[in-house]
Amino acid sequence: MSTSPATAAPGTVPAPATVVMKFGGTSVSDAERIKRAARRIVAQREAGRRVVAVLSARGQTTDELIAMAQEVSASPDRRELDMLLSTGERISCALCAMAINDLGHRAISLTGSQAGIVTDTSHTKARILDVRAERIREALGEDRIVLVAGFQGISTSRDVTTLGRGGSDTTAVALAAAIDAEVCEIYTDVSGVYSADPRIVPDARLLPVLSFEEMLEMAASGARVLQLRAVEYARNHGVRIHCRSSFDSRPGTFVLGEQETMERPLITAVTHAADEARITLLGVPDRPGAAAAIFGALADAGCNVDTIIQNEPLGEGRGAEVSFTIPREDLAAAELALEPVARELGVARVDTDRQIGKVSIVGAGMRSHPGVAANVFRTLAAKGINIEMISTSPIKISCVIRSDFVPEAVRALHGAFDLGAGGIEPDMGPR
Repeated sequence: MSTSPATAAPGTVPAPATVVMKFGGTSVSDAERIKRAARRIVAQREAGRRVVAVLSARGQTTDELIAMAQEVSASPDRRELDMLLSTGERISCALCAMAINDLGHRAISLTGSQAGIVTDTSHTKARILDVRAERIREALGEDRIVLVAGFQGISTSRDVTTLGRGGSDTTAVALAAAIDAEVCEIYTDVSGVYSADPRIVPDARLLPVLSFEEMLEMAASGARVLQLRAVEYARNHGVRIHCRSSFDSRPGTFVLGEQETMERPLITAVTHAADEARITLLGVPDRPGAAAAIFGALADAGCNVDTIIQNEPLGEGRGAEVSFTIPREDLAAAELALEPVARELGVARVDTDRQIGKVSIVGAGMRSHPGVAANVFRTLAAKGINIEMISTSPIKISCVIRSDFVPEAVRALHGAFDLGAGGIEPDMGPR
């Protein structure tokens, strides 16, 4: 993806750079914040850039809409739920367009379908398949500021769909890729991405730069600043992300390709999740296809599986034990999906545990430094924290522990790797 305006043909004026600006729910939660977002959008336009802004629903609107659905149905139809949930972002966009118009600029608000965002047919967790951005380009060509409702699109079967929690991030990145934007700015209620959650670790550092790989691992292991799918999309399409605060003008965190980042420290951050659940299947037949049946059913139910451990049978005639973790919000759907599979396979018992948490360390420098895992395990052992499951990648180590111990584990690991402010030389930002 280009990071500067394209070179114009001789005798023509080059098109101005385009920026995509995404504002989260807390950034547009009331009238004054919507006006502040409008002023920030207008400032970019007056600086000479073309602007596409993606807005989330205001404040707790999505939660309120879900509550409305549950008032009339214990299990709302997912197609109709998407029709309902998509209204929140449309309200934000229309209101912000009105505020921009009052500031003397022409704005147009578009739904996800009007903006050309085409998804698959998975209601409430749809994935973007294509972005047909002709209408956006036309509006930009008419010197309009374009506001797009985040979190939504239209499926290949012409139904309204939503993209799941945090889906407005993915909308913004997908639009940035489609229109070759200079940068995708994600505005939130925090100043960027930190070395740990500042609510748990008061001396956590703001990270000026992260690679896509580091941010992917952080998002997958509990960091909630950016949605995982948005980072995946950005990496695949070369979209530069700048995560920053809605409430001040200071730079935040740039998420870039590894070739654009300087040499990284050994460990970049400690992440955590305290809302996990574990499912254990006892007496799983030790034969080909058993695991495929179990995890195929979970995939069909839209359940995201994380850490998986299988213990082989200890004696003849005894089945295997399979344990895995999932987001707690997926537990009910997972239990329902596993019932027929467990009966068919002859699984002896299915146990669930809701009090599961996870703590992870992430850092591109881990690839070339031995002893990191040993330090993690020693640190947790010194605090009396038992590790129940372990998963690793080349740049991440995750430990599944009891949820009650998560805050203490985060603080201990952050201190053990000296990640606090002043502990690591600051990166100089994108080159």
